[in-house]
This record gives sequence, structure tokens and C-alpha cells, in this order.
Amino acid sequence: MQSNQEKIKVGIVGGTGYTGVELLRNLASHPAVEVTMITSRSEDGVAVADMYPNLRGIYDLQFSVPNIEQLKTCDVVFFATPHGVAMSMANALIENGVKVIDLAADFRIEDLAVWEKWYGMTHSGADLMTDVVYGLPEYYRLRIKKAKIIANPGCYPTSILLGILPLLKAGLVETTSIIADGKSGVSGAGKGANVAMLGAEMSESFKAYSVNGHRHQPEMVEKMNEVTGIPVDLTFVPHLVPMVRGMESTIYATLKPDVSKEMTQEAIQTLYEETYASEPF
Repeated sequence: MQSNQEKIKVGIVGGTGYTGVELLRNLASHPAVEVTMITSRSEDGVAVADMYPNLRGIYDLQFSVPNIEQLKTCDVVFFATPHGVAMSMANALIENGVKVIDLAADFRIEDLAVWEKWYGMTHSGADLMTDVVYGLPEYYRLRIKKAKIIANPGCYPTSILLGILPLLKAGLVETTSIIADGKSGVSGAGKGANVAMLGAEMSESFKAYSVNGHRHQPEMVEKMNEVTGIPVDLTFVPHLVPMVRGMESTIYATLKPDVSKEMTQEAIQTLYEETYASEPF
């Protein structure tokens, strides 16, 4: 248990992308946290305040090359890195009592054969999966508190699972015909140079992408199967909209015949209000 005076020491691996800077911004207002190190190979020695002027006066830190021995001095280490980085370093950290929170996808899918198929690389952390909890607190809060490794959900899965899980848990909808239509802003693609993300390409445009299969689909299906105990058929199509950030997901599901008459719009509204009554959002 942390005392009132003792702050949680946090390290961030990969702090120069959109995810890293958003994490820095959120942690800046957390009264129980102290960010003690932040890493970036490309920006080694650069002050955080020089790269992000909006954080001037908040962080007196410089980016540094990742050093596992220094990271072991933290209480919690966040990974805001490309896929594959967290799994290569997590074991050394949790062996030293450091909690790991991966904001990438290394631990999101429990079936590693499925993970390898969708992410196109070998998963080197099979022995770590028993220490992993999926980081959707509305459904895994108690397990998250005890987890050594937390797998932060993907953006689309967060919005879609929160929308459909109340109906699935209550057994109210058919599991054979769920459709999710997701729309995301361009920052979700990260900072990497990409012609499709240029302003001239995406401005005043609206398009579907990864129509033949998106890697967030198996992540969502795995969690839906876990809740229902039976296979769930999900059709998921993501779309890119001309805005910097934000996400909107529309989910279509068919009520089961034996409940369709009694489940009025008011009853469904009540179900959602009761499910999330104690949640911050």
C-alpha cells in the first residue's frame, strides 16, 4: 500500500508518439504518480518540455535510451511502443516486482496463434500470458488490481465492447449476426509517415479500410466469446473520417425472439444505465 507521501514511480517506454504524449498529459494531473523516466531512442537527450511546450514547467525530464536496469527502479512501466517491444522486456520487469501496462497489442489476444496470424510476427511471451489481464476496467476491474501485466484494449474494441457486452451478458441478442461500424480520427494511425494520412488525401474524405479483416476483430470476438461462452459472429468494418481524434461506433444486433416483445427501448436504456451506473463516463 502506498503511503500518502510516497508516490508511484512511473516509467514510460516510447514517449514521443501520440499515445506517449497523451499518457504524459494524463499522468501530470495524477496526485499519486511521479514520472521518473521516459525513453526514446531517436530523441535521446532531448528535454520533454522542448518537444512538448505544453508540458513546460510540469516535467523536468529528458528522453533517454531504454535501460532495463533503470526501468526496474520504477513501480509501473508503460509501453507506448510498436508491437513486440513490451513482450521482449516484460519478464525482466515483473520478476523485479514492476507492474507492466502495455498500450500496444502484445498481450491483448490470449490465443497466440491468432495473434501471430493477425500481427505477422512470432509472439515471444507465451510464458507471460498467465500474468496478463485485459485492461477493460468496467469488466475486469478486480483482476486488474492484482495483475502483473495489463493489456490495454484497442481503440475500436473499447468502444464496441462497452456497447455490446451488456446485451450479450444478459443473453438478449442473437450471437450470429452482430455488426459493428467503427469510425476513427486520423491520429489513431500514429505519427508514422503515410501518404493515406496526408491532409490532401484524407481531408473532405470518408472511407472504409481493412474491409477484408482488421486486427481488432479477433480481439473483440475473443472477449465476446468469453462473456457468452459460445462463438460470436462479428462483422466489423472500420472507417477513417477527416478529423484528428475521436471515435464513434454503431453496433447492430438482433434481439432474440423470446425477448423482443418485452424489451422496450426504455428497458434497454435501463439495462445500460444500471450496468454503467458507477463508471466515470
